[in-house]
Amino acid sequence: MKTQLMKTSVKGASVALLVSAGLLLLVAGIQGSGPGSGDSQNTVFQCSNATIHGTYGIHLQGTGPVPPPLGGGIQTLIGVVTRTYDGMGNFSQIDNVHGSVTGITYDRPGSGTYQVNPNCTIATQFVPGPGAPVIAERGVIVGLGNEIHTITATPMDLMVSAHSKRIDRW
Repeated sequence: MKTQLMKTSVKGASVALLVSAGLLLLVAGIQGSGPGSGDSQNTVFQCSNATIHGTYGIHLQGTGPVPPPLGGGIQTLIGVVTRTYDGMGNFSQIDNVHGSVTGITYDRPGSGTYQVNPNCTIATQFVPGPGAPVIAERGVIVGLGNEIHTITATPMDLMVSAHSKRIDRW
């Protein structure tokens, strides 16, 4: 009986030792594969103007001013835009924006400039059409340049957020 108990204990101890060693190797492998471990796959992606080249489809919504001849005040805005970035800091666009008071403006051309920071934030400045004020946007580039999320920074009474998704790349 004592021999049988001794054999079982040694066998159990050997299995426990093997399982412990395996877990130790697994934990050590996970610890050594994080950022800064020398693995070139974990380098930080940096953006530039070239990160967003090509055409993006944009959906926007928010609020904006109603022109004084139409009564003043604030209206709800929705719209879609096709914007093409040249990868060097310039873009052109065609928008279709519908105001709850002013109605829809079809196929309005516009153009502007943009600056991308290494941390993948973006600033744009553009005039959406003749007679319109300069609009400044601030945003963030995600998905390695496949998507952009922006808000309107100025003019103050224009409160719009937009989501852009790349629809082609040249």
